[in-house]
Amino acid sequence: MNGKKNMRRISVLVTAQTAYNLDKLAAMCGYRERGHVIDKLVREKMLQLNGGKRHEQNEN
Repeated sequence: MNGKKNMRRISVLVTAQTAYNLDKLAAMCGYRERGHVIDKLVREKMLQLNGGKRHEQNEN
């Protein structure tokens, strides 16, 4: 494997309060950037919406 990740650069416009909370969550989780927090939140939300169906299929 070449070690490259499938990443895309995006810009996000948020309120000052949301930016503060993203920084706070990043610090709590040990992430260096806000983008990692956004990625984690989106991943968790998609699992919640899908009911974890894809994850359950991979385990069987």
